[in-house]
Amino acid sequence: MQRRGAMKSFMAECESLKDIRHRNLVELLTACASIDFQGNEFRALIYEFMPNGSLDMWLHPEEVEEIRRPSRTLTLLERLNIAIDVASVLDYLHVHCHEPIAHCDLKPSNTLLDDDLTAHVSDFGLARLLLKFDQESFFNQLSSAGVRGTIGYAAPEYGMGGQPSIHGDVYSFGVLLLEMFTGKRPTNELFGDNFTLHSYTKSALPERVLDITDKSILHNGLRVGFRIAECLTLVLEVGLRCCEESPTNRLATSEVAKELISIRERFFKTRRTARR
Repeated sequence: MQRRGAMKSFMAECESLKDIRHRNLVELLTACASIDFQGNEFRALIYEFMPNGSLDMWLHPEEVEEIRRPSRTLTLLERLNIAIDVASVLDYLHVHCHEPIAHCDLKPSNTLLDDDLTAHVSDFGLARLLLKFDQESFFNQLSSAGVRGTIGYAAPEYGMGGQPSIHGDVYSFGVLLLEMFTGKRPTNELFGDNFTLHSYTKSALPERVLDITDKSILHNGLRVGFRIAECLTLVLEVGLRCCEESPTNRLATSEVAKELISIRERFFKTRRTARR
């Protein structure tokens, strides 16, 4: 609680999660407010445990301590399932909640995986309830609080003082999708001011799609004759359409989920593996 903004973040998370339920959200079990053993104010949110850690540690195992490192890499189908899980929960937050919610900080470290690698989106410390305030108080709140997000995942309009929106979440999801299938962080040293994960991916499609794909995907659990280049191109194109510079040109989350499910059914002949 000594950190600047900790109380505001705690309250934002409580406000966002108190009335929402979805299979791909972390389940909030309880909250507590107390005094720690040193006499300092202490607050905690207690969630269900996610035994497979974060998506981040699966995508970048070389950066994880050996004792926490996954024993294998994610297959193409597992990555596609996780992407569909995240798109589904964003569609719920944006369209089907009693008040639309913008997460504002979607990234691999906030995407947690349970026993069977089903994804659960977590960390609503920056979330915004989009209809809670009238316009004047909404902008006053923004000017004092701002939207921080995470470099590389935050939508470009946030850096110019733009208001939090569902379109910003779509941009973050697009970056997440590109990272999941290229294995490259948006902050990779390859990318500078004029070269981004978005432009890196766009310049390679469709002819060089296998050159930019995370190599651990290419021969991991795929049947002989699988049209991997075609499948990856379609998935990455969805990511690119989410990362459009103009917010209004980005796909809606319902469309994202529909397209990814269509790709899965086309290439894997399945609606879902037996895990759900």
